[in-house]
Amino acid sequence: MTIEQILDAVDSYKTNLVELTGGEPLVQGKSHELIAALAERGYKVLLETSGSLPIKDIDKRAVIIMDLKCPTSGMVHKNLYENITFLKQSDEVKFVMGSREDYEWTKKIINEYQLTNKVSVLFSCIFGSLEPVQLVNWMLEDNITARFQLQLHKFIWQPEQRGV
Repeated sequence: MTIEQILDAVDSYKTNLVELTGGEPLVQGKSHELIAALAERGYKVLLETSGSLPIKDIDKRAVIIMDLKCPTSGMVHKNLYENITFLKQSDEVKFVMGSREDYEWTKKIINEYQLTNKVSVLFSCIFGSLEPVQLVNWMLEDNITARFQLQLHKFIWQPEQRGV
């Protein structure tokens, strides 16, 4: 699809909010152009990114929701910590945790990069690995400044279902 075709399809939904997500949107060749075109048309654009690719040149009108991969993911080495420099106050950093080790690592990263002073911080659980109540209890015990969220698609559809 061309960017114009995508814009026409988005226009047909009569919404003002568009979120680019699923896999890693930034690997798509023209994602930067699409984000700018959507913003130019007046859409609020959310970009959910794994944090493994540079965000420096993303249109400043977009809200970036950037993952920082925790140790349980086996992907910590993919985190581009220099991306933190380019985050705006309207952006969010998300940590999806599967263990107490992930939680402790997350607290260290939040402190090291002073994330709660820069962006909204989101905590979530790897479905089936860490019970939500456990993570929430740790957050309450430590008085963490973060927003808890569930991976709602895992509760609405079958947890292993893709493309939803």
